[in-house]
Amino acid sequence: MEPDWPVDAVEVGRVLGAWGVRGELKVRALSSQPEALFSSKRWYVDAPTTPTARPGAATGQRLLRVVSAREHGDVVIARIQDLDDRDAAQALAGWRIHVGRASFPTPSEDEYYWIDLIGCRVLNREGQDLGQVAGLVETGPHCVLRLETPDAEGGERMIPFVSAYVDTVDTAARRIVVDWGADY
Repeated sequence: MEPDWPVDAVEVGRVLGAWGVRGELKVRALSSQPEALFSSKRWYVDAPTTPTARPGAATGQRLLRVVSAREHGDVVIARIQDLDDRDAAQALAGWRIHVGRASFPTPSEDEYYWIDLIGCRVLNREGQDLGQVAGLVETGPHCVLRLETPDAEGGERMIPFVSAYVDTVDTAARRIVVDWGADY
């Protein structure tokens, strides 16, 4: 039976395989800060649909009930209810983990989840439409907004996501105002 997926489900990690002999899962978080994995005791998982999926691997969707999860180096180790066999855990390798956006921890003021920025319109102080956030790029010291520009050529624009250039972020209105020229 397929679980009732939350309408606001966001992919937050991938199962790498089994950890130990008791059926724990080794998970790679899709963020350098895996709070979303820890914020929910319900992980909605779906099988990989790529041609590289292992033959004979399980398919479909499942709801995993998380008993515990902890960081271990650059991975997350999770104990799942009713999953106590290494082979059963290994069969989930490659599965994508989703949680409901509503269960994410509330960000601090002036902090945003990338998922909340993607799709926002970006306008400069003069009201010119610079494009729509298509993604973000992690550069180390800060993130950069990657915009799809409104021109017919399908161009791209990159704007550092730092207070020197970003005036306001209104995720409810899906709008970001920046100090950035249309000709940059």
